[in-house]
Amino acid sequence: MKLDATDLRYITSDEFRVLSAVEIGSKNHEIVPTPLVVQISGLRNGGVNKLLGSLAKRNLVARVQNAKYDGYRLTYGGYDYLAMRALSKRDSMCSVGNQIGVGKEADVYIVADGEGNEMVLKLHRLGRISFRAIKEKRDYLGKRKSASWMYMSRLAAQKEWAFMKVLYEHDFPVPKPVDHARHCILMEAIDAYPLRQISDIPSPGRLYSTLMDIIVRLAHSGLIHCDFNEFNILIRRDTGEPVVIDFPQMVSTSHENAEWYFNRDVECIRTFFRRRFKYESALYPRFKSIKNEDDKESQGFRLDVMVAASGFARKDQKFLEEVSLQSLLTGCRSTDYFLGSTWKL
Repeated sequence: MKLDATDLRYITSDEFRVLSAVEIGSKNHEIVPTPLVVQISGLRNGGVNKLLGSLAKRNLVARVQNAKYDGYRLTYGGYDYLAMRALSKRDSMCSVGNQIGVGKEADVYIVADGEGNEMVLKLHRLGRISFRAIKEKRDYLGKRKSASWMYMSRLAAQKEWAFMKVLYEHDFPVPKPVDHARHCILMEAIDAYPLRQISDIPSPGRLYSTLMDIIVRLAHSGLIHCDFNEFNILIRRDTGEPVVIDFPQMVSTSHENAEWYFNRDVECIRTFFRRRFKYESALYPRFKSIKNEDDKESQGFRLDVMVAASGFARKDQKFLEEVSLQSLLTGCRSTDYFLGSTWKL
């Protein structure tokens, strides 16, 4: 769905109160009964019905009628508004601009703070493709069936925030994280082009080596990107240096499928350079060699341990790994493409 922030400034505090009540009720109800919304919000019954009708007209909630009872469910539009309100309350974001990217599992927008500084807002939407594929095979949420797509999107944003923050703090070429709320990540705007949009570069060998060095450096720090490809690498307009994005699928080098993930990242870069730039090198990193180097050096510096210590639960990590693996096997990407054309550097 397309983000529409037009009505955000006109929604009353009571409407947001009811919207929040529907969100809270969604934790245990696929369809939240109106009496429960009244109870959670603490507002009068008649007033809540009117407010729900107003929210439904804006497509922030949807009325659902079934055999048991009538009620409401939170829509992605409503979830967007709750997240944007949280960001605006913290003065992290004051205005929403054009959409600059769209994918199967995320939307990307240009936004700005109160001083007009541009940033990038990424909204995770895992319910589009990956969760449908997962749900056909197994319900990873167990008894938690209500609002599961929003829950998944929130987990993905929490994980991406945790990884982006620790990577940025340790001088990896990633965007500067600014803020995080629900399923949204706010980060710096970088003047760059996605690698997939670039048709020619002066020195493909230099860029190839830089990208392989990033893969190796991540692995030495205990991490594997798991979706390291031309869709998730930006090239700065001024310097030509790469910036890595999209981290919800990242795993530790201690993961049972770490070698497969690592080799897949390496092969994605090799394949792209061979097809796009007609460049192929016999030199490329191998997971076993890197693991042997780490074992010999007994390296104690591990970013995967730091992320785990930051509060991202292991059970949530395992759940998202299951989803990410299925997404990779079905060809899903969090940011499938950025709007624009093909460029030469």
